[in-house]
Amino acid sequence: MQDAANKAWSGRFNEPVSELVKRYTASVTFDCRMAEVDIQGSLAHATMLNRVGVLSDDDFRAIQSGMADILDDIRNGVFDWSVDLEDVHMNIERRLTEKIGDAGKRLHTGRSRNDQVATDIRLYLRGGIDATLRQIAEVQTSLVLLAEQHADTVMPGFTHLQVAQPVTFGHHMLAYVEMLGRDSERFADARRRVNRLPLGAAALAGTTYPIDRRMTAELLGFDGVCENSLDAVSDRDFAIEFTAAAALTMTHLSRLSEELIIWMSPRFGFIDIADRFCTGSSIMPQKKNPDVPELVRGKTGRVNGHLVALLTLMKGQPLAYNKDNQEDKEPLFDTLDTLSDTLRIYADMMRGITVKPEAMERAVRQGFATATDLADYLVKRGLPFRDAHEAVALAVRYAEDKKKDLADLSLIELQSFSPLIENSVFDVLTPDGSLAARDHVGGTAPAQVRAQVARWKEKLAL
Repeated sequence: MQDAANKAWSGRFNEPVSELVKRYTASVTFDCRMAEVDIQGSLAHATMLNRVGVLSDDDFRAIQSGMADILDDIRNGVFDWSVDLEDVHMNIERRLTEKIGDAGKRLHTGRSRNDQVATDIRLYLRGGIDATLRQIAEVQTSLVLLAEQHADTVMPGFTHLQVAQPVTFGHHMLAYVEMLGRDSERFADARRRVNRLPLGAAALAGTTYPIDRRMTAELLGFDGVCENSLDAVSDRDFAIEFTAAAALTMTHLSRLSEELIIWMSPRFGFIDIADRFCTGSSIMPQKKNPDVPELVRGKTGRVNGHLVALLTLMKGQPLAYNKDNQEDKEPLFDTLDTLSDTLRIYADMMRGITVKPEAMERAVRQGFATATDLADYLVKRGLPFRDAHEAVALAVRYAEDKKKDLADLSLIELQSFSPLIENSVFDVLTPDGSLAARDHVGGTAPAQVRAQVARWKEKLAL
């Protein structure tokens, strides 16, 4: 039967697989993206088999030559992928056998598709993590450069989306640099667990051939081998861990997206986003919509969903490998793609931000942002904090009735709330005075923002 010729396992069955089942169970339409790492893993496996004497020199050279031709075909887009052959592994193996004969059939000695696919995913994800780390650094670079430009630009800091205290725009940008720094640490840490070799575990119990797994690991740049064959073929923790880290990174970018959207609205007018990241309206000619940040918010839900899907996929699986695990690739690949696209576009978009300092300073002066500074001023003159808090609250209520900022009240008006207030109070009631007073590590004083910028520029080698 033709079906028997196409399947690696057909000899056990009396009838061919139905066309619907072929389509339902095939993975080649999405796992073909792992073709290059599949070939990389196969060549390392063949090298090891040759060195331990399982594969002859002639067969080994034939495999090397045939794989080189196949790799060229794949890179040139002329490789003929077949759903009948189910997955990337069987497509490549079948083409290799067609090219070099029995030597191609010997390549699968000492391994199974179970440990082969686990190896491919780890190789592919390892490359994806390395790219992710570079892309995060690019976003951080854009944010650090923006922070450096605006180390002195005052803006309102918010809690509950209400004006709280003055900060600088540079300080605000650096908060996201710190978040992304933690994201990088998570990906780098996850990479250590990704970088373990499953190959040699075979289907689930290892193999009777005299293989050298540590040699294969060294050839492929793995830090070591998966120590238990059952765990090696069935583990997908590394995929879940990557997706969890990606979900956190997307969540951080979604938070920044929300702020960009708010800040760009005319009610705030703090920033403008370059036209190339926005769209208009089909009916309202005045509109400039922040579509990219909005889509980042939406795509964050998509990545979060992939994390839940992978957790759900694994929660009921007994050892060892189960066909369920074919469902690991699409959410993992889409997470990689979505995160990569988001980081790339964010690195560019943040360099296209126009900051509007005047609007930010007006907002600072509308929300009694220096009220805490007035309370601190009174505490430093001996008033208990709770009493100072009450006195300033009364002063805010008075200023609000007068439609004035605290800094606009006269000394006599301020002294009506506490006789401890002197003329020096006006040094702390201005936004600049408030900023300058927070001159400690992690504070929002412009000098500290510049120090943070310098620290990040050194870490990012800028």
